[in-house]
Amino acid sequence: MADHSSVSRISNMVSLHDDGPRIQAVHPVSTPGVVGVSVGAAVLVLVVGALAWACYRRRGTHKKLGDRTVTLRRPTAVKNPQPQSHYLKKSPSPTGPKTPPGGKSPGGGKTPPGARTPTGGGLPPGSCVGSLITASAATTRHSSPAHQAFSECMGDVGHGGDSEQVSYENEQDKPSTPSKEEVELNQRNLTKETTPTRLGKLHFKLRYNFDKNALVVTIVKCTGLPAKDPALTSSDPYVKLQLLPEKQHKVKTRVLRKTLNPVYDEDFTFYGINYSQLQVITLHFVVLSFDRYSRDDIIGEVVSPLAQLDLSNTETSLSLAREITPRSLKGRGELLVSLCHQPAANRLTVVVLKARNLPKMDITGLSDPYVKIYLLYNGQRVAKKKTHVKKRTLNPVFNESFVFDLPAGVDGLDSISLEFLLLDWDRVTKNEVIGRLELGGARAACGSANHHWSEVVTSPRRQIAEWHKLRE
Repeated sequence: MADHSSVSRISNMVSLHDDGPRIQAVHPVSTPGVVGVSVGAAVLVLVVGALAWACYRRRGTHKKLGDRTVTLRRPTAVKNPQPQSHYLKKSPSPTGPKTPPGGKSPGGGKTPPGARTPTGGGLPPGSCVGSLITASAATTRHSSPAHQAFSECMGDVGHGGDSEQVSYENEQDKPSTPSKEEVELNQRNLTKETTPTRLGKLHFKLRYNFDKNALVVTIVKCTGLPAKDPALTSSDPYVKLQLLPEKQHKVKTRVLRKTLNPVYDEDFTFYGINYSQLQVITLHFVVLSFDRYSRDDIIGEVVSPLAQLDLSNTETSLSLAREITPRSLKGRGELLVSLCHQPAANRLTVVVLKARNLPKMDITGLSDPYVKIYLLYNGQRVAKKKTHVKKRTLNPVFNESFVFDLPAGVDGLDSISLEFLLLDWDRVTKNEVIGRLELGGARAACGSANHHWSEVVTSPRRQIAEWHKLRE
């Protein structure tokens, strides 16, 4: 019996041994595989470490920025010379309740302690300064350190809602509100500056004579002229008339002395004008004041086109009145001259070189310019020269030299001056002055003329050239 059980156990053990796992030899792992796994693991560790360090630095930066205070410049008030006090009041919020006069809130409470009651006039609601203070007060309600620092810099800005105001430490720093009289005075001065100067009116009559093909212009009178003689508070006016665009018919009235309301009643008849030509003709009146010792003063001009007028009625004249306007200065061009003073020979050499940008004087759109030069001694003309005429040009080139012998006994150029007249030559009518230039003397007291003359005086025996703008 015992042998039988032993055999059974041995058989069971053999069976268990047969059913167990089979042990086999493992294939060896290659060296490149091991190296690749190691490198991958190292890279993963480095990436994770870098991400952790970046998160740590970012969290630390945010913490530092949150604790940093903002330093602002202390505002300075604008000083005002007037001593009366003045407070800047915040404009009320457009959405919040308004604070009634007396410093009480709508709920009946008193003004908060942070606000001060103004003793002077405040700025009206909606003003620029009030709006700025409103924005500043709204900013102080935030709790960040930057907003708290800004609140401290604002000083007296309170936290009482619509009653927040700004006060000044020094009375002299407080701006003042202009009085009613000052406002009215400023308005009157502004109105006076913007109001155009009145130069009076010109009254004239027009009539066309069909039998003689003639235009009859009657210069009746002028009214309300300005005084060109300040000593006598009057003028010596007369009127010049020419027909545009040909400028072939030029006439003028007589001079009436010491009056601002001259009455002429002078008729001027222009023959050889067909009725159909009236559509392109323009009357050009120039009102002047006569001056015996210098050139005449221009008061103003009147330009009246005939295209819009009906002159078919031959029995009665057409009466017109036009406002006199300032003379239109479209530019008279420029002149280039060269001067040289020779003290030993007591001579003054003048070279007229050229001109440019001259106005159109003829119907062709061009001019026939030439230059006259006058030598003046103590304001009196003592010598005259002139250039040749340059035909049909607005930019003539002269290149002509002239020598003036100075009067005997003259030492220097203190009593000497020059006058240049640029004229438009006309075969039929009188030559018309385009522009003028004066060098030396009292009339050349400023600008390029004074500079040029000073250079000639201080630099003898040198030829000095300079451009000058011509004036009327």
